[in-house]
Amino acid sequence: MERVDRREFLKKATVGAAGAGLLAGCGDGGSPGVVATAEAAAAVQGPEVSWRVATSYPPSLDILHGSAERVGERISELTGGRFSMRVFAAGEIVPPLQVMDAVQQGTVQAGLTNGYYYIGKNPALAFDSAVPFGLTSRQQFSWMMHGGGLELMESIYSDFGIVPIPCGNTGAQMGGWFREPVESLADLQGLRFRIPGIGGEIMTRLGASVQVLGGPEIYPALERGAIDATEWVGPYDDEKLGFHEIAPNYYLPGWWEPGPAMTLQVSQAAYDELPPSYQLLLRTVCSEIYHDMVARYDAENPKALDRLVNEHGVTLRTFSDDILQAAWRESNAYLEEMASANPDFRQVYDNWSAYRDLAFPFFAGNEMHYAQAAFGQLPNPFMGG
Repeated sequence: MERVDRREFLKKATVGAAGAGLLAGCGDGGSPGVVATAEAAAAVQGPEVSWRVATSYPPSLDILHGSAERVGERISELTGGRFSMRVFAAGEIVPPLQVMDAVQQGTVQAGLTNGYYYIGKNPALAFDSAVPFGLTSRQQFSWMMHGGGLELMESIYSDFGIVPIPCGNTGAQMGGWFREPVESLADLQGLRFRIPGIGGEIMTRLGASVQVLGGPEIYPALERGAIDATEWVGPYDDEKLGFHEIAPNYYLPGWWEPGPAMTLQVSQAAYDELPPSYQLLLRTVCSEIYHDMVARYDAENPKALDRLVNEHGVTLRTFSDDILQAAWRESNAYLEEMASANPDFRQVYDNWSAYRDLAFPFFAGNEMHYAQAAFGQLPNPFMGG
């Protein structure tokens, strides 16, 4: 895949922008890096391009689905409207778990979705999002951009005619909503649980009956009793979807998704038709949106959790030690088994695990000790402390 030199592009892009800079600016309402249309027009010249972009998320989720809209807005701003994107929510063109298929088939030029939804196509796609007991949002982006992860995922996606571009991360997710408390490993036996990806594989091994449902399908399934529990993202999105109305027991941590990334899956054919300046602009904007998504969730989740616990009467619970220990064992066993059976998985897993083996001890040092020393100093209104 042809790479464009970022520094050279930025030199050319800012000609005529009189110091405005491609990604600089005050922004409206604190949005990062918004520049005036006139400045953007001077910064990036190119042809008229119009894309359709599908997402795996309902429009009510203004951070997840909204991130695709923000990509389109930024691209339009920075090209003076010459590169436009029309964004479609889950179900408007294709169901939420068929976005990758739509990109492959050329129904849309791109889709914002999660790689782990498509492990049936290639199990190594899970690493594009998250695997159980895997990387945090910071670590995931670091591995992708500086640890060889992106190159590996580009190789996997190339078999499907897709260019993957990291484009968001929710941060550490919660452990989900349960109608009844889950107090031990025995309580998982036969539990009908909505959970996708490798996390679902591990929950199956722990005895749960796993179902994979898209976002818009979860509440109806929970309401009619088709499932006993579900996980989604975290307090801000979960409150919007109303899971607390039916399943009042909210668990942590979401050990299967410690830092799941969203990917803008772009049709290789559509990507190749873009001029190099548009290609780099797309990657740069997606990087901006990646970090903006993390920041938005970090701002909104504490407020939402406060409402859930103190206004809606949700009970916040932690998974028992026997569940966490069994999940750790089964997760690592599963990854090793898949690596032995699948060469693509092995290639990605070896690189990923080498990164994790260094990153975890480092973060367990300075950062974890800081968290232990500082976070517990204040009362915890969510856990009754």
